[in-house]
Order: sequence, then C-alpha cells, then structure tokens
Amino acid sequence: MFTGLVREVGAVASFQGGRLVVAAALEAELGDSVAVDGVCLTVVEHGGGRLAFDVVPETLDRVKPFGDRVNLEPALRAGDPLGGHYVQGHVDGIGRVVSVEPETDGVRVRVEPPAELLRYLVEKGSVAVEGVSLTVAAVDETGFEIALIPHTLAETTLSELAVGSGVNLELDVLAKYVEKLLPGTMPR
Repeated sequence: MFTGLVREVGAVASFQGGRLVVAAALEAELGDSVAVDGVCLTVVEHGGGRLAFDVVPETLDRVKPFGDRVNLEPALRAGDPLGGHYVQGHVDGIGRVVSVEPETDGVRVRVEPPAELLRYLVEKGSVAVEGVSLTVAAVDETGFEIALIPHTLAETTLSELAVGSGVNLELDVLAKYVEKLLPGTMPR
C-alpha cells in the first residue's frame, strides 16, 4: 500500500529483458515494494545507488512505457503518516493528456481516461496520476482536470507532462468497492 506521496524521482539506467534498473538514493531491501510511476514493483536487487525490478508482460500490457525519469515511493509502513490517499500500485488504465495550461504559479492539466474509468472519478475525489496522489479539480463526460502546485511540479515528473503524453492512472479503490457492493451492479 502507498499514499501517492512521491519520495524521489529516479533515473532509468536500463530496461532489458524485463529487468528495470533505476538509479536512486531511495533505500530499499530485497523484496520491498516500491511504486514506480504508480506501478507496484518488487526490489530484486539493490546497491550502489540502484534498484532493480523484474517487470512481467502482464504489467507491461497494462501500463505506459517507463520514461527516462520515474516517480518513486516506498511502501507505507505501520506508523507512517498517511498523507495523500490509499494507493495500491495497481494501474487501472492509461490516460492521455489533452491540455496543459499555466494557472497562477501552477499548471492545470486535462486528462482523458479510458471511458470505462470515468464512473470512478468525482470532483474533489482522489486519483493517482503517475503514482502521484492528486485531487480531481473538475470532471465531465470525457475527462478530468488536476491542478498541480509548484511543489508537485518540482518534486515529481509531472512537470514533464505534454499534450499527447500517456499517464498511468489508478482510481480510488473505495469507489470500486462501493460499486461492487451495490446490488445489481457489476464492474464493466
């Protein structure tokens, strides 16, 4: 479990044969879970300022390709403060950035998710974009908007978003459970 509060931006050193190697100062042990751009991955090697992860085809089929820089967050530990929101590291789909507009000192970004995910988005609700916990600023029948503050832009890869960019999305798990529990409703 994660909170969507990125602890570091790492640099992808290599990605070959399903082995992703990231240069990072983040301390992690063998077997630890780390969210990489919102994808929960297991540390299989560590040391020398690098973390390695094995990424299976199932994961690659569901997420956008890893870029040169990735958002990193270690798993939540008992007693850690719970900022952000509950994030599992299970990407629900890939959204497309359709606009990036300056707004005061920050940026407002519009994302169009796969149509089947729109039902889980509510204004002032939570969404994880590239593993970053964010508040939905607006939502309509085709997409949603997020307002990025200067701190988020400086401490994550979200400052690199451009029109046409793909983004990993994880919707609020509580919305998915509510839907499943309501009589007569089944996920589509």
